[in-house]
This record gives sequence, structure tokens and C-alpha cells, in this order.
Amino acid sequence: MTDPSETADGGSPARKPSVLFVCSKNGGKSQLAAALMNQLAAGAVDVHSAGTLPGSSLNAEAVASLAELGIDIRDEHPKSVTEEVLYAVDAVVVLGTEAKLAPHGSARFEVWATDEPSLRSIDGMERMRLVRDDIKGRVSALYAELTTATPTRR
Repeated sequence: MTDPSETADGGSPARKPSVLFVCSKNGGKSQLAAALMNQLAAGAVDVHSAGTLPGSSLNAEAVASLAELGIDIRDEHPKSVTEEVLYAVDAVVVLGTEAKLAPHGSARFEVWATDEPSLRSIDGMERMRLVRDDIKGRVSALYAELTTATPTRR
């Protein structure tokens, strides 16, 4: 039986890819992305979320929209972006336009200009479901890229 931590060629253990999702308050979009990635990756990706100006609590509608998918993040809390995590991850994804963050180190850096249904007068849970589903599609694509690429880091 093959050790799952070994590479396909039986060599040394493969390193898991890692991602940091960032938004301004770390109460909504970055928490959605992290939770969706955690569900999809099932441990195959190290997932972090943080905010550039973390709030005091999670967005209740974000929590409820994930609960609809069977994901419980009630024990999560907003966290600050740290230099340690920024330089440790393979990818940094900034969600939305409020958070201001520059690329760091050699990590892949992306800004996702996520859908904002409130600009179309869509609010409440309907808005949050649309935001969640937009992020879910992007997370799925990122997961595929992270898990098929060969990490060439540090």
C-alpha cells in the first residue's frame, strides 16, 4: 500500500498548496471563499482567510448562506493579514475592491472583482447567495489550478 503523503513516483512527500483569501473586514467574502475551499479541498489545500481592517464579527448572512450548503463557520472570527502568512502561501486572493493589499514574495496574487448584487438593488439573503455562488465558481477554478500545478516554492 502506498503512503498518501508520497509523490506519484514514490519520492518525498508532496507539499500541499496553500491559499490566503483576503477582504477588508474578514467577515464575509474572504470567509466565504475559505469555507468553500475547505469544503471542496477536504484537506488537500491549506486555507487561510484574513482582513486588511478586520471587523468584530462575521457577516450573519454569509454564515447563513454557507449553512445552506452544510458548512458551519460559526466558530470562525475575523483575523488580520500577517506577514508570516503572506510569505508562506502559494496564492493570495483579494476579494472585492475595498481591501488594499500589494503582492508579497513569490506568491501568486489575484484580485477577484466579485459580483455585487446590491448595485442592482438586490439585498439580503438573495444578495448573499449570489455573492456566495460567484465566489464558489471562482474557488472551484482556483482549486483545480492549485491541485494540478506542481508547486515550485521555497
